[in-house]
Formats: sequence, C-alpha cells, structure tokens
Amino acid sequence: MKNVMAILNLNENEENLYELTKHRPVAAIPFGGRYRLVDFALSNLVNSGIINVGILMPEKFGPLIDHIRSGKEWDLDRQQDGLFILPAADGNAKRRGQLSRDLENFHANINYLRNCRHEYVIISPAGTVCNINYKKAFMFHLEKDAEITVIYKNVGSDYPLEGALTMAVDERGRVTDMAYNARETHNDCLAMETYIMKRTVLIEIIDNCIARGQNNLAMDGILRNLDTYRVYGYEHEGYIGRVDSVYSYYKHNMDILNPEVRNDLYFANGLIYTKTRSEAPAKYSSSAKVINSVIANGCLIEGTVENSVLFRGVHVARGAVVRNSILMQKAQVEENAYVDRVIFDKNVRITSGRSMKGETTMPIVIEKNYII
Repeated sequence: MKNVMAILNLNENEENLYELTKHRPVAAIPFGGRYRLVDFALSNLVNSGIINVGILMPEKFGPLIDHIRSGKEWDLDRQQDGLFILPAADGNAKRRGQLSRDLENFHANINYLRNCRHEYVIISPAGTVCNINYKKAFMFHLEKDAEITVIYKNVGSDYPLEGALTMAVDERGRVTDMAYNARETHNDCLAMETYIMKRTVLIEIIDNCIARGQNNLAMDGILRNLDTYRVYGYEHEGYIGRVDSVYSYYKHNMDILNPEVRNDLYFANGLIYTKTRSEAPAKYSSSAKVINSVIANGCLIEGTVENSVLFRGVHVARGAVVRNSILMQKAQVEENAYVDRVIFDKNVRITSGRSMKGETTMPIVIEKNYII
C-alpha cells in the first residue's frame, strides 16, 4: 500500500465523555491497562503498510502530543513520509449538540493534501477500538471500482447506536443511505467513520462543501453525494468498541477481560503499539487475590482485585477490594477500602475504610488527582 496515505480525524464528539476528556482529547483516553485510544488507529495503519499519516489535531492536544511524540513507537519517525501534525482551523471549537465541523480542519490543511504524492487516502477516527488490516478493504475498493468505500460493522440488534452514524447497503454492496440514530432503516450497520477514497476525490469534496457552507464530512461530503460518487460499504468482521460515552468506555474495557475479545483486539491483524515505559513487573504479596483482571507493569497488589483493569503503578493495599473497576495510572486504594464499578482517573486515591459502588450502566467516575 505504498500509494496510500492516511489521515486521523480526531474532531470527535466529547459530549458524553466529559468526565474523561476534561483534560484530554478522546484520542488520548487511556484504554485497556496500557494503551491510549489513538494507539489502535495508528497501529492499524502501520500494520497495513501505511507510512504517511497526518493527524488532524483536536482541542486539548497537549496530552496527545506527549504520547505520540515523533511517532517512533509506530515506526513513523522517518526522513520521508512519517507522521504529520495538522493543526485545527482557527476558532473551530466544537458546538455542543451539533455535528462535527471536521471539514473546516481538512480545509485548513488543504495544502498538505495537495502536496502529497499518494493517490489514495484512508480517513480514520480514534474513538473506535478495533484491530483491522486495511489491505483487504483497499482491494475491495479497487475491485468494486469505488470512488468512496465506507467501512462498517454489522453490530446486531442489542448494540447501542444512539448518536451513531449508521448506513444502508444494498445487495451489491452499494451504500444507499447514511444517517445518525437510524437503526430501524439501516439494519444495524454501524459506519465506523473510516473511509477510503482517492486523494483528489477528498480534495474535491472539501472544496465543494466549504464553498457551500457545509462542514461535516459524513453528512455533507458523502451522504449528499451518494448519487454523485460510487460509494460502497466494506464490512469489518472483527471486534469493535465505539467509545463515545462513559458507559461505552466502561463496557469495552470490561470486554477485554474476555480472552476471545482480547486476542481479537490485540493480535488478530497485527500487534497494537504504544508509548513504552521501563517499569518493573507487577508485584503480588502473599495476601493478594486476583481473579480475571488485567494488571499492568508497576502495580503493587496486596488486596483483592476481581474483574478489573489496572493501569501502571496502581496500589491496592492489604484488605482493600477492587471489583468490576478501571483504575488508571498510579491510583491508590488504601487498606480496607472497597470499590465496585468505578473508574478512577490518574492519581486518584481512596483512603482507608472508604467505600464506593456504582452501577454497570452508570459507573462512578472520579476525576484526575482527586482524594476520597
């Protein structure tokens, strides 16, 4: 795929993730004990042989820049091609309750697109967790002689699609409709907001939409042009996690406790790479009891941990109990404290004897550096 470049479109909806995105963008949210959401998007691209990646920066981009740095962990620190940081359009703050104005960011970096030598482009978000190799999708795109290919997942009737972009596909694979919140007419086809098209087609869409005051790639650039372009849908058959709310974030972290999901997500089409840190392995004392949990390096476990995801440097003291929870970096659960169905952000500490319990559909979120 030497003729293919990629753009990570990080202008994503944070409305239902405020507790986790107060100090970071969606792409920088920690996931799965050691990763950030952006790691999956970047790893999928490099595992597919794509070595030119532009990142359309969101607001609060500091934590993201600190994480990706030069792109070395993804082999993107290159003299030719590599990683490109693309700033957002001036004043392009997201408007609460409205569609993303992502085309403004594309247009602000139109010269980058015009000057690239690659014929094709893959556009991907970072809020969808999956492990996909784009080579098959790209071959599908060429075989169908498509002008735009939309990658989607048939998620089934029990998958929450509130606020999601869905689509309808006919028997030929042609996309006939796209909309938000339209499960009944779109047969549970979740559009992953990942697209393959010629670079010249993307430039044409950007220019035409901006000239007409249209700002959303999916709705204005693709939906309005279903009769203009040959738009096809390619189905991804592996696991996906759409992280667009606190509940979905909690659910998809809990999903990785299932070995089948974990193997699909981390190994199916290549490894997932991330910023590495040199830390000692997790340490378990004689009083520790751990059941079905993900424990990262640097943790000290002296109490009980069940069905939970613990990031680097977490300390669970003697007599403490952690169940069905997500504890981010350097969280502390002191002696005889009890937590169940909670999400602790970085450096949260719950003091001795305290107790907290949330619900599966509404886990309690404690913000960064808070002491309970």
